[in-house]
Amino acid sequence: MSEFFTVMLQYLLPKRILNRLANWFARREDGAATAAAIAAFARRYHVDMSEAAEPDLLAYASFNDFFTRALRPGARPLAEANLVCPVDGAISECGAIAGEQIFQAKGHHYSTRALLGGDADLAKKFENGVFATLYLSPRDYHRVHMPCAGRLVRMIHVPGSLFSVNPLMARKIPGLFARNERVACVFESEQGPFVLVLVGAVIVGSVETVWHGVVAPPHRHQACIWNYGGSENIITLPQGAEMGRFKLGSTVVALFARHDVRFTAGWMPGKPVRMGEAMGSFGES
Repeated sequence: MSEFFTVMLQYLLPKRILNRLANWFARREDGAATAAAIAAFARRYHVDMSEAAEPDLLAYASFNDFFTRALRPGARPLAEANLVCPVDGAISECGAIAGEQIFQAKGHHYSTRALLGGDADLAKKFENGVFATLYLSPRDYHRVHMPCAGRLVRMIHVPGSLFSVNPLMARKIPGLFARNERVACVFESEQGPFVLVLVGAVIVGSVETVWHGVVAPPHRHQACIWNYGGSENIITLPQGAEMGRFKLGSTVVALFARHDVRFTAGWMPGKPVRMGEAMGSFGES
């Protein structure tokens, strides 16, 4: 199928219906049928189960259990770095934010304000900051971890579409990551504010965080905001701690307010990355 028709199909597909079906299927525990489907998926995408805490495919009662599988202890040691990679996947893009414009792919940019659900005050903190867009494929480990220690300030669920977020769609669909449904998690740290945006996609059954549980679904019609930091509502997470997960592959966009983040040598579009490896360091303030 040509790229043109592949992209057109993304516009025509009943994505919300497909997502509901995927969510329903991923939750089901159908014994031998589920086991056979998981085994077929693992073969199709060459999933490396030797790194899983539970390598036996038959031990997973549902697709959701399989998609969100934990890693065995020691599988992802943390590098000694200011910032470590929050996911397994591949670098889609990374670099400086030009004013409030984030580079998506050749010919395509989107704004921090759009990504963050129209919050101009929040977006302003990241003017001329740094971003990294990381793509998680279906074969990857699907949990998201902290690039550095942080205190949760806010969580924003922004409704939107559910286009696929694979590299082809990133090249072809304008403003893709600011159009899709997403969950933006805002943190404060000793190095300044940062945001991890978990971007939904077609057949991604749900997005959840460790402090809230499932955030999406439900699929809301307007942005929903949770504020944190009161005396009874303080959530802090150390570097490398799990902060959320996808029920299938998708994309994480990380924003850092500091403009002096220096990405680790070799960090460039297309490079495979693993959670815990050195992502970057801070220069002189």
